[in-house]
This record gives sequence, structure tokens and C-alpha cells, in this order.
Amino acid sequence: MEEFAGRKVAITGAAGGLGTAMVTLFRAIGASVLPIDLADRVGDDGIACDITDDAALTELLSGAGVDTLINNAAIFPMEPFEAQADATFRRVIEVNALAATSSVRAVLPGMRAAGFGRIINITSITLSGQWENLASYVGSKGMLLGLTRAWAREFGPHGITVNAISPGAIPTEAEKIHPDPKAYNATVLERQAIKKRGSPEDIARTAAFAASRSSGFITGHTFHVNGGWVME
Repeated sequence: MEEFAGRKVAITGAAGGLGTAMVTLFRAIGASVLPIDLADRVGDDGIACDITDDAALTELLSGAGVDTLINNAAIFPMEPFEAQADATFRRVIEVNALAATSSVRAVLPGMRAAGFGRIINITSITLSGQWENLASYVGSKGMLLGLTRAWAREFGPHGITVNAISPGAIPTEAEKIHPDPKAYNATVLERQAIKKRGSPEDIARTAAFAASRSSGFITGHTFHVNGGWVME
């Protein structure tokens, strides 16, 4: 896509399954990509940064000319709410939602000055309420969804759109939290309208559309990329 030449895209959680696919696609269509992840994950072509370190994240993104921000980083401990330590719960909120607010604060001045910006938040199919033992994760994604809508309303006058992508059951490292992968795979296919598994590339292509100028009249929206498991 020629329009992405000269564009700068920042992606958090860039070394995970979804993140890697997005980095690859955005580079392929001509964007300059800032792939952000932890030092022990990011690889040679990424940028090491703990996104919960507000000062480090702000230093990295402020003034970097980012016109597209994808808040993708997330952790997903699976355990009953009563068994989960308060510190763990707070850490999930911090990584999955609060770090996104720091990212947005850092890139917003540049987007406003340019009169153009795309913010994309990765939420989750788990917000439909069909999973247990993921209270902290679901809570964090709910916060991110609420922020998507609040930011869309507030930033729209400045030419900035804010949308969410809610992935379905995409085969990534995250699926390892399920104790019986074979049974889980069967359950996914049974519940989806489309009888094949999705891929990280499905999410990446949706992100590319949401980041494009063609999506300029869409904001506050959630793209449900789940093969028809949940329809809204």
C-alpha cells in the first residue's frame, strides 16, 4: 500500500504472535515500524522497553513522529480471581491498559500537530464473558475498550481515529494457558461460523485497514476478527 510510505507505526508487544505478524505486514507495505517489547523478547531488530516504565516509554515515543500506535502488549495469567495475588492483578492492569495511556500521552501531541493519527487497541473476545479464571485479563481489556471509545470522542476533532480489534481464538503463545490444546481446538471450530482457525495475519490485515486513510470515517469501533464466534 503506497500510502504507508513515510508512515511511522509503533507496536507494543511486538515480539508476540500478533505483534510479529503486524510488524512484518506494516514493513511489507512500506511503513517504518518501531517494534517495542521487553529486552529478552524483542530480538535484534526491535526496541527494548518495559512499557510499564512510564519515563522510558515517553522518552521513546515522544517526538518520534509516530502517526499510528498499536497497543498490543498484554499478559494473561489464568487463575481463579480469589487465588490471584493482588500484585498480579494490578500488574495485568498496568501492562494491558495503563501502559496504553502512557503510549497515547506520548504520541498525541505529534498527532494533533499533524492533524492525523491512528490509535488501535487490541482487546479480546473474552469480553463476551465466555471464559473463566481470566478476571484480571478481561478487566484490563474492558478498560482498554472503554478508553477506545472515550479517546475516539475526544481526539476525533483533531483528525485522529481510535479503534479496537478484538481477536478471536488465534493460535499464538497465549493458547498455552489452556490445559488440553486438542479439546480447545475442537471447541473453537465448533463455535465459530467459519470452520477454520484464524491466524495472526488476519489481525495484521485488519490493523493495516484501521491504520489506513480509507478508514478515516470509522472511529470508536471494534473490529471483531473471530470467525463468527461472537457477533455484535
